[in-house]
Amino acid sequence: MLTFLSLRLRIFLLFLGVAAAGCAVIGGALYAGLVRSGSTGAENGFLLAGILAVFGLLAVLAVTWYLFDENVAKPVENLAVAMRTRAHADVEAQIDLDQAVYLGDLAPAVNAVTGRLSQVTAEAGTILAEETAQLAAERAHLALLLTEIPVAIVLVSPSHHIMLYDGQAADLLGQVHVPRLSASIFDYFLEEDLRPASAELDSGKTETVVEARGTRGNLTFRLRLKKLSQASGYMILIDDTEARMAPDAARPLIYDFDLREQDTERAIENRLLEDLSFVVFDTETTGLMPNKDEIVQIGAVRVLHGRIVPGETIDQLVDPKRPIPAASTRVHGISDAMVAGAPDAATAISELHVFAREAVIVAHNAPFDMAFLQRHARTSGLTWDHPVLDTVLLSAVVFGITEKHTLDALCDRLNVTIPPDLRHTALGDARATAEVLCKLLPILSSRGLKTFGDVIRETRKHGRLLQDLN
Repeated sequence: MLTFLSLRLRIFLLFLGVAAAGCAVIGGALYAGLVRSGSTGAENGFLLAGILAVFGLLAVLAVTWYLFDENVAKPVENLAVAMRTRAHADVEAQIDLDQAVYLGDLAPAVNAVTGRLSQVTAEAGTILAEETAQLAAERAHLALLLTEIPVAIVLVSPSHHIMLYDGQAADLLGQVHVPRLSASIFDYFLEEDLRPASAELDSGKTETVVEARGTRGNLTFRLRLKKLSQASGYMILIDDTEARMAPDAARPLIYDFDLREQDTERAIENRLLEDLSFVVFDTETTGLMPNKDEIVQIGAVRVLHGRIVPGETIDQLVDPKRPIPAASTRVHGISDAMVAGAPDAATAISELHVFAREAVIVAHNAPFDMAFLQRHARTSGLTWDHPVLDTVLLSAVVFGITEKHTLDALCDRLNVTIPPDLRHTALGDARATAEVLCKLLPILSSRGLKTFGDVIRETRKHGRLLQDLN
């Protein structure tokens, strides 16, 4: 009880101090006016007293606001951020008890509650980890068994979006484009070849065979389509005995059966954050001037339903067709010899464009990286009309504009580790940004920012941050 009384006493003393200061200002103003009236008349004395009283009270209010902001408002905001970070991002956010000393027992109480929450979460996490490990082992065993079958498997939703593919299918699809969960199957096989075959399944057939051309035009695949008897959608089997892989080269089984229910037609502004597909990317360049410099590396990671999709990445060196300055090489470690023979920027950016189809693009300080893509769009004919999120602005929304918003600061705050050998590599920074995004999304939702439109409207309030950075 004493701590609560102490807090209430502090607040009482604050108001008492304001009242005393106000009375002192008014008293001093009246005294100055009285002295002035003796030499210049009562009217001038009252005028001086009034002016001094007004400015004095404004000064008292300014000092009071400053003290309240520094010792009450900011600590309360920091406590709220720490609680949300602990609760929704599973991060042991530090609570500065010294900063919140004028809040009485509030900060220690919050620390105790969040500490207990972390303990309960850890206990539940141990049980969940055991169950997850068993499921992961079973999944790995299933993926290993699938690699022994000389048939690649793809499951497709009724809306023709990929909801599962095995490791062999990943290799075959990768001959056309990087495999992507939730991507349209028509990104890989020509719609004019595949749609009539899928229509046969809708008309009552349970299985059909079709020769389908890849969308790049240089490959043809023999596809066997089977209607799923216990679920909606259909299965594509790609017979190819050459697709078998050694067990140690097996890729994971990638799936998300929630895609069966995905509403892809809804306006992006109204879609929930957890329903969105994100492509988080980063570039390494010859310099810091997008209008003159060139890309030397592109890294990208896909995030779906708030989780990084394993195996769905781009890690591509790019030949800038010019010498890489030594100062830039010291930063990202990429030399002229490393990019010799690599695709040019137009080719690499085209691959990224396909990889990011139907996704929200995410980057840290997005205007810088997007400027390179937009410049090449004018010559390649690509249209970068994807919705864009910037983790700099998301950080400002969650942690406040006065905090640091560098990628390193965000990673420290959210307990994301960037291996030293991957820092300042395109894929390493893209992966770190993706992990940051996955931790920020539930915090944003907890603050009532449920849809993409909600988040965009909030980030626009902090657009000045990007102007200062660029």
